[in-house]
Amino acid sequence: MSTAKSERFLRACRGQPVDRTPVWLMRQAGRYLPEYRATRAQVPGFLDLCQNPELACEVTLQPLRRFDLDAAILFSDILTVPHAMGLELSFVDGEGPVFANPVRTTQDIQRLHQPDPEQELRYVMDAVRLIRHELAGRVPLIGFAGSPWTLACYMIEGRGSRDFQHAKTWLYSDPESLQQLLDRLVAALIGYLRAQAAAGAQALMLFDTWGGVLSTPAYRHFSLAPMQRVIAGLRASAEAAPLPIILFSKGSGNWLEAVAQSGADVVGLDWNTEIDQARERLGAKISVQGNLDPMALYGHPTLLRAEIERILTANGSRPGHIFNLGHGITPQTPISNVEILVETVHAWKNSHNEYGEY
Repeated sequence: MSTAKSERFLRACRGQPVDRTPVWLMRQAGRYLPEYRATRAQVPGFLDLCQNPELACEVTLQPLRRFDLDAAILFSDILTVPHAMGLELSFVDGEGPVFANPVRTTQDIQRLHQPDPEQELRYVMDAVRLIRHELAGRVPLIGFAGSPWTLACYMIEGRGSRDFQHAKTWLYSDPESLQQLLDRLVAALIGYLRAQAAAGAQALMLFDTWGGVLSTPAYRHFSLAPMQRVIAGLRASAEAAPLPIILFSKGSGNWLEAVAQSGADVVGLDWNTEIDQARERLGAKISVQGNLDPMALYGHPTLLRAEIERILTANGSRPGHIFNLGHGITPQTPISNVEILVETVHAWKNSHNEYGEY
């Protein structure tokens, strides 16, 4: 069969057969590319780059000029939503994102603003509209947001953390008020992602970076359940209902059967989960995305190809596989190995007729 490049990723999201496995990379636009670093140098800070629709569009398109990728992903940051809710976000060299006024009390929750996506987050929507125009249908555009729990972690800690002491202390001492914060985030994220869909995003992704730090009961209640509510809210909206939804919950391999009930069309896998086992546990109706260890991109080209082919072999003849990393690409990644990754994935069906004839 022959599948148009513009359709390959979306067909795989829906579990439909394709001519070859589609591939895109989390953080595919970023610091490993010299053209990104040159664009980043044009503005004072990272947030300035996110808030400039023209530059965000340029950065989104840069990896597509280098590599034969099957999807674009909006260049933005998950923390734009808390920033729009009234927290003062900055990016500090050597530290990453920092909130000057973290959420630590119920009074702090009450002070949070419910953002209008076409007002406080208009720059994101303008970027989506511009990117769709510039893509001209060549590949689909993925919109995204952070999960409620992941955003809550940053909002409570005020920055990244190794142990999430403040967030988890709140969880185990006052879960009712923590739920209030998550409720506000659920409502904000439904509106934010619906607006991305209305602006032109063709798939939506939830990044649950920190769900894996929780115990099983806490994951189900404070991470998975809010994501289910976000997805249900998107399914109930005219703008987002037709779009595939991808859920990536890092470290959730122990809970795949529960994740399968999230309502997502695609489940992203990190490298700790074997793809053949994940597919058995998730069931035939759910597509998967992943799951090369990003550190494999630093390896010898021969071993890199072997690892990519091992993952493709593990998926076997099942449709509904989108090749990706098990987390985001890292800044020192050799560009030549990214080229090898994309070429190896796309060449796979030429020597291994995995999909058969349709």
